[in-house]
Amino acid sequence: MKNLKNILILVLILGMGSCKKFLDENPTGSLTPESKVTSPEIARAFANSAYSNLTTLDESSGGYGGNTAELMEFMTGKADGNAQTDAFRFYNLTYDAQSFYLDTWWQGMYYGIANCNLALQKINEITLDTTEKLNILAEVHTLRALYYFYLVRMYGAVPQITEVVSDLSKVKPKRDSIKTIYDNVIIPDLLDAEKSSLPWEDNGGRVSMGAVKSLLADVYLTYAGYPVLGGDQYYTESAKRSKEVIDNGGYSLFPEYTDMINPANKNKGEFIWQVQFAAGIMDNDLTAKTLALYKRVSVYSDEFGGLVPTKQFVESYPAGDKRAKEKQFFYTWYPGNPDAYPVGDARRDSVNLGGFYLYKWFDVQAVTSTAKSDLNYTIYRLADVMLMYAEASNRAEGNPNPDAIANVNAIRNRAQLSPIGALSQDAFEKEVWTQRYLELCYENKMWFDMLRTRKVRNDITSNFDDFVGHTTTWGKALTENQLFFPIPQREINNNTNLTQNPGF
Repeated sequence: MKNLKNILILVLILGMGSCKKFLDENPTGSLTPESKVTSPEIARAFANSAYSNLTTLDESSGGYGGNTAELMEFMTGKADGNAQTDAFRFYNLTYDAQSFYLDTWWQGMYYGIANCNLALQKINEITLDTTEKLNILAEVHTLRALYYFYLVRMYGAVPQITEVVSDLSKVKPKRDSIKTIYDNVIIPDLLDAEKSSLPWEDNGGRVSMGAVKSLLADVYLTYAGYPVLGGDQYYTESAKRSKEVIDNGGYSLFPEYTDMINPANKNKGEFIWQVQFAAGIMDNDLTAKTLALYKRVSVYSDEFGGLVPTKQFVESYPAGDKRAKEKQFFYTWYPGNPDAYPVGDARRDSVNLGGFYLYKWFDVQAVTSTAKSDLNYTIYRLADVMLMYAEASNRAEGNPNPDAIANVNAIRNRAQLSPIGALSQDAFEKEVWTQRYLELCYENKMWFDMLRTRKVRNDITSNFDDFVGHTTTWGKALTENQLFFPIPQREINNNTNLTQNPGF
């Protein structure tokens, strides 16, 4: 593993299997800070390099059965990793600064930032059509904002690096406050991107204006909450951006939940922004990692059982909720792989998995035929933004307006739940939080919601407990130490100016 010092020397490999659609020119070799930017195609290649580390959001890591997306799910206390090598350290809250995942995330985000910094510098050196240049730069600003958004939510104060660094002897950056990173990088980057003329949607997977607005709505919603507590005006800003995404068209809720696991729907419909995967080039790792452990229902050589929903969470859905029904968000049985069970074996028709497993990452073709998943990984989808609007507008206005109620009821209607009527501000907020848990579960949203609200939905009582003191279904009580992950120990070892988070 390379540490942050090594990350700052940039070697931009342009294979980019995850972004194959972005590289029509397919240049060979490497781009470095000394590369001469001489054509729009090379400018595009620099911009495309900034996308490559989006795969950190869904990347094989952490030992047998491990994937980076599992980390935040284990932390919620609402996920098991019965075959994942280091999972128990996270849901038992015994992890430390040398545990799996922590340096993978840190490294991936800073690699992405480094690529963005180089791209911003080099693209500004070339003469391009003004609109084209602004749009390309807007993509890169949005990506840098996203990488830093993950870092401040995961680690708290982190080094602010916004220029290309080439002298390693001088690289020992100190940590900058969370508010500083928001105020100096994340929000300005997104406001710059918002001034561009990016297309409202992009079915090829690039940053669109819909993605910019969705990320900005999320950033403002988080900034208004913990730990910054920016103030009600940021709920207003969040509501403004999320309402634009809802009202401007181009995105619509899928009629069926299973539409979300149809590869034909990538970058369409409900999906606003996704990490790009392509079967046979860069497969989505989560399909195999979320299969029930060695039940032989698939053509995969390994069925990992690496990320498993807890029984308590699934059973916390209200009666009749479609999302909890078989083969919607979860499943409990599947036909056995014919090659694994002899003719006449009843398991060819149905294998009892012995519990609940995630259907959200179930790629039917990969499971039954190819062992190569073509599913994308979603960063933002419309249901998420609708619930952002409902929460932010309720806070900004002091009560739920008709549009906020309508958005929540649209989510409930798809789940086959009865609509809500007039509620108090507090009751409506808790309804929105509940729908975020139930709708966006295991999409790396729940943990960040817990951190910004400092509340946790109790699976047994369905009430919201204070974060600090909440006892998970694993019998472990959350403390203030869980509000941020430890800075990876290798970073502390290599940079004496980095301080460690409390408790580690």
